[in-house]
Formats: sequence, C-alpha cells, structure tokens
Amino acid sequence: MKKKIAIIGAEGQMGKWFSKYFIEKGFEIIGYDSEKEILNKSITKAQSLVGAILSADYVILCIPVKRTPETIRLIAKEMKRDAYLIDISSLKLKTAAALTKIPDKVNPICIHPMFGPGTKKLNGQNIISIPIRDAKKELTVAKSLFREANFVQIDATEHDKKIAIILGMTHLVNLALANILAKEENFGLVEKMSGTTFKAQKLLTAGIMTESPELIETIISNPEIRRYAEELWKDIGRMLILIQENRTEEMLKYILSAKERLGKNVNLDDAYKKLISMVNSVDK
Repeated sequence: MKKKIAIIGAEGQMGKWFSKYFIEKGFEIIGYDSEKEILNKSITKAQSLVGAILSADYVILCIPVKRTPETIRLIAKEMKRDAYLIDISSLKLKTAAALTKIPDKVNPICIHPMFGPGTKKLNGQNIISIPIRDAKKELTVAKSLFREANFVQIDATEHDKKIAIILGMTHLVNLALANILAKEENFGLVEKMSGTTFKAQKLLTAGIMTESPELIETIISNPEIRRYAEELWKDIGRMLILIQENRTEEMLKYILSAKERLGKNVNLDDAYKKLISMVNSVDK
C-alpha cells in the first residue's frame, strides 16, 4: 500500500516541487491549498485543511513562515497516530517551539531545504535538520525521504543565526541592489558594458527577485540579521569616508585584511575560476 503524504500549500512553488518529487517516489499525494485551486491531476484534492491530514502518514507544511506555528497547533491533534508532521520553513525558533508542543502521538520533523523550486535534482543539495525530540530518529526519517541530499543537523537558535548570513544578508544586499538597477535609465547600455562580475551579480540579483515578496520579507525579517546588517552599514560608511578623504593606505589595509581573513576559509583562486566558468556557461 502506498504511503500517503499530505502537502499543505500544494499550489505554492515549493508545494509543487514536493508534490512532483513524492509522486516520482511512488507516494500518494493529498493536496490542500487555501488560496489556489490544485491543478495537478495526480494529486487527490482535499476540501479542507483537516480533511487533508486525517489519513496521511506524512504532512508537509509548504506555507508562509508566519502561518506555520498556528497551523501546527491546529492540525497536530487531528493527525493519526505515528504520523510525521514536517516543517520546511526558513526560520526555526517559533516553528520549532510549536513542534515541541504537539501531541506525543505525532512525530515532528523540522527541516530547512536549502534549495528552491527550480531545482531539478536533489543530488548534492543541502537540507538542514533541526532536532525537536529525538534527533537521531528525526534525522533518519528525513534521510529516508530525501536520500540523495546532504544533511546538516543544528539547533533552532544556531540555524537562525547562520541563516541570517546565508540567506538574510544575501537577500538584503541584493534587494537594495535590485532597487538601484531598477532606477537605471539606460540599463541596456549597462549590460553592453558589463563584464564577468556584473553578469554574475545580475543573475543572482534577478534570481532572488523571482521569489515571492512574502518569502523575501520573511527572510530579511530574521531578528538575527540586525547585527550583521548594522556591521555592513558601518563598513560601507567607513569605506566611503576613507575614499572621500583620499586615505588610500587605510583603504588598502582594509581590503587586504578582508582578503586575508576570507582566504582562510575560502580558496579565492578556485572561487574566481568557478565564477568565470559559471558566467561562460551562461553566455553560451
């Protein structure tokens, strides 16, 4: 008998990705979406949130982060015994706290897939696992569902701190850059003049802007981002002062210091080669 997976938010971008993934894995999919009609004919359409989860062996929440804790509270008590409730949200403190309070009959799985809906293959992709009750069991179940992925296990507090760098700062910086590019009157000329660095940056900025405004807002609303953003703001101000006052030696020291410290964790020459290779592959 096929295992049943209920996907809440089945018509969202990640909901569609998980639906396709688990259909290919041979699961029976029950879909529910409060905002959109489910168009995939391979999915059994549920008429209500509770109706979707009653018989499911697994329930995956593909909904906005701000709605996740309350949804967990609403459905956990209605789920069948020994079922798994899976949260995939990008911020974990509140959702992890909600999962700790679900009935003992339901098993919590708290993960953060570090890939987007455009991902074709799971091979080499990272998934972060956040322990709730039984770290070993929860990781084993997650690995059984996503066998091709790489897993990292970390607690909710550390997750949100690291995500402030990994997603928060990249989205914050690129959102600001997108606004600058949007104001450029002759963008066509900018593109004609561009080299490797701008081409790569434009792809990253444009790619981030394909995400829903709600997701971007959630990512940059991470409370842990504040100290990094304030540090960035201070550094930009400092560099502008050094440049305006022609303090070349101090500016060079700043650049060299950043390069040396980053070089301890990143192979800079290798990174540059990969950058060139990436842009060349796009230009073909």
